[in-house]
Amino acid sequence: MRRVSRGAMALLLAAGVTGVGATTAQAVTDRADTAQAGTAQAGDILDRLKAIPGMQVTEKTSTLPGYRWFWLEYRQPVDHRNPKGQWFEQRIMLQHKSTDRPMVLYTSGYNTPEVMFTSEPTALVDGNQISLEYRYFTPSRPEPTDWTKDNIWQAATDEHRLIRELKKIYSTKWISTGASKGGMTAVYHKRFYPNDVDGSVVYVAPNDVNNNDDRAYDAFFRSVGDDPKCRDHLKALAREFLKRRPAMLERFKAAADAGGWTFEILRTQDRAFENSVMDYEWAFWQYSLQSDCAALPSLDASDDDLYKSLDTIAGLSFYSDQGLAPYIPYYYQAGTELGWPTPKFKHLRPLLRYESSYQPRTYVPRDIRMRFDNGRAMRDIDGWVQRNANHMLFLYGSNDPWGSEPFRLGRGSRDSAVYTAPGLNHSARLIDKLSADEKAKSIAFVKRWAGVEAGVQTLKTGPFADDPLQLQRPPL
Repeated sequence: MRRVSRGAMALLLAAGVTGVGATTAQAVTDRADTAQAGTAQAGDILDRLKAIPGMQVTEKTSTLPGYRWFWLEYRQPVDHRNPKGQWFEQRIMLQHKSTDRPMVLYTSGYNTPEVMFTSEPTALVDGNQISLEYRYFTPSRPEPTDWTKDNIWQAATDEHRLIRELKKIYSTKWISTGASKGGMTAVYHKRFYPNDVDGSVVYVAPNDVNNNDDRAYDAFFRSVGDDPKCRDHLKALAREFLKRRPAMLERFKAAADAGGWTFEILRTQDRAFENSVMDYEWAFWQYSLQSDCAALPSLDASDDDLYKSLDTIAGLSFYSDQGLAPYIPYYYQAGTELGWPTPKFKHLRPLLRYESSYQPRTYVPRDIRMRFDNGRAMRDIDGWVQRNANHMLFLYGSNDPWGSEPFRLGRGSRDSAVYTAPGLNHSARLIDKLSADEKAKSIAFVKRWAGVEAGVQTLKTGPFADDPLQLQRPPL
């Protein structure tokens, strides 16, 4: 299981981040689509979906009672400013209940899950659910690949085009949601197309406004939880991994040989090992609870026990070419638009050899060019949220490192809130863990936005209560 954490970033918008270019491009795209669009016909939902121009539909056997399950492939322009240029097929999962129920647009920010699951807002409103694969994550990747189009405005416009077509079938209320990078995706979409959805429920979404100032992360690791011994032990374990570098590398090499892992992207197993150590403390707090400290090995534990802890929490296989390959689009965005955290590793010096490699450029093949936009895109997003956030609910876990730089509401925000669930981590399911008052308010927000009956309820849980791939992804 992948349990690593790292910041992400996204590319400079081709026409700037003021939204002027976005409006012009939207008009061009709208005209092109209107010219070729047909009108969805009344009848069975399968036939109505197939009637959407550019849509391929496959119905699968549902594993959730009350839902029909469809896999969709929707033809999207690689560049929405040039709809006559290259196109690609974007993969989408639809869980259909009824056209008179609300629609929840779930954005993972990565691949779409390949199993049915119910997000928290979907359970609250008893709605339909769309799960959209983020552009450039395979198989939703154009070939040949122009990486400059892997940016937040292009992705938001993917969602806009899809919503416009599906609203011809699902004309009721729409709620967008997502966790981590998926939560960021929901925010960015609402910034560029604020009228597409009636509300947004955003989970554990970082907001790296100033990429050069990461003091918030260092402050987090100095104070997270209420057990200083746990914090100190995690730091000491990371040092112990580095002190036993030869023994750790011996076991790492054996695992790599057995698994057929290669290391062209990170260049050497030593660099891969060290990056996993730098991720260890962050990964623990991202996906574990403070109570899990009791299960950590002691400093005098055997080499095998120490290696097992590092591998379990940081996920050493992730640092291989095979582990990194699926997430190159994520790290590309991390190094071009979104920004990334750079905590200080004073407790690991002078044992570190590659501290400067703790950045997205390290995780992207060298033949893919990257240039950071110096935070212009994220400053625009942050300013828009503070001035214009409307019908937006932001949820964080108090022990999640990614909550160190959260979204904040300003005087211009309306009918919105930011809540933090005490003691929780990067989990995607948080409303049910808030205080009674905050839980009631959150549920009331979501139900009112979705146009369904209000009232507090106990949320249903199950094996696929939330995206089952959430904990297998890199941070964000």
